[in-house]
Amino acid sequence: MSRLQQTEGLTDIQEEILKTVRAFVESEILPVATELEHKDEYPTKIVEGLKELGLFGLMIPEEYGGLGESLLTYALCVEEIARGWMSVSGIINTHFIVAYMLLQHGTDEQKQKYLPRMATGDVRGAFSMSEPGCGSDVAAIKTKAVRTESAEGADLYTINGQKMWLTNGGSSNLVAVLTKTDEGQDSVYKNMTTFLIEKEPGFGEVDKGLTVPGKIEKMGYKGVDTTELIFDGYSIGADQILGGVPGKGFYQMMDGVEVGRVNVAARGCGVARRAFELGIAYAQQRETFGKKIADHQAVLFRLADMAVKVEAAHELMVKAARKKDSGSRNDFEAGVAKYLASEYCSQVVEDSFRIHGGYGFSKEYEIERLYREAPMLLIGEGTADIQRMIIGRRLLEDYKL
Repeated sequence: MSRLQQTEGLTDIQEEILKTVRAFVESEILPVATELEHKDEYPTKIVEGLKELGLFGLMIPEEYGGLGESLLTYALCVEEIARGWMSVSGIINTHFIVAYMLLQHGTDEQKQKYLPRMATGDVRGAFSMSEPGCGSDVAAIKTKAVRTESAEGADLYTINGQKMWLTNGGSSNLVAVLTKTDEGQDSVYKNMTTFLIEKEPGFGEVDKGLTVPGKIEKMGYKGVDTTELIFDGYSIGADQILGGVPGKGFYQMMDGVEVGRVNVAARGCGVARRAFELGIAYAQQRETFGKKIADHQAVLFRLADMAVKVEAAHELMVKAARKKDSGSRNDFEAGVAKYLASEYCSQVVEDSFRIHGGYGFSKEYEIERLYREAPMLLIGEGTADIQRMIIGRRLLEDYKL
């Protein structure tokens, strides 16, 4: 086991879970990741293996059929999985965010309806805020849900609009979607509502008035399906509002994003560690000027800098997860962890790429895949500038004159 990214104070159960996940990554993910990524092929066999391990229900309480583990346990598992292939961790992440939002904000009926099947992976979640015209500016969303009434007098909503960047958009069958609703509030944030959209997996018209056009072609982060979601007169009952009360959607989504940022930090840690492993291995194999390149001081210093970044990002990610597990507000810690881990991941991957020299540019070497994957972490779950805004505002609160 690497001496990097060791976590103090874990229970025997946590250690056993991580040992199991680590073994799964070594035997089932790493040997096939690059091949599947180059084909942009959904990792069906890997996902089935994750279901058997119970990872889709890792944080879902035991009363709903899950393992009832902490955010820290989950984040450490994500770190291990991302070390194998970041796309696989993305498949779990959006599912986890929806399950978390249901657990924190759902009605008892919604929890009973979805969480047991989410724990087994039979119901798989996707999370939808972004739109073609807005990403970080959540207040600018245009997808709108208008309240109507059926012939039988039931409360219904008709949704029109277009959502963007849905991870698991095609493979999921439950999507948490943020919409605008008219609640008569002065604040735009209080005129937003989250709906739980059930749909068939796949592409095309997946329900009446609901279309998943197809996969968005991406530079990296392949294998996992990233899609749009188009609403055209889509009708849904008011009972599918998360929590049963309209106007709370923005705050529910932000709660989900907060834990999602810990997940993205964990992914950055996992990818960075894999890049470091590849770099230090290659540096001990490649010879120039009559000696291993690891014996050249310039390369040795680069390896040292990479290890420091891998270790620092991991410690901040663990701190953010533990803060959330304690029940405390952790937007500052999550923002710091996400910001640093994603930036350091990008730097460590590039350093490993440089160590590989010309071979790093070849698709035969794994570092080429990591080089295309790392940039997604710089923008996913909020860009670096958004994290700095969050961090700065919290600092002004804490150090107010």
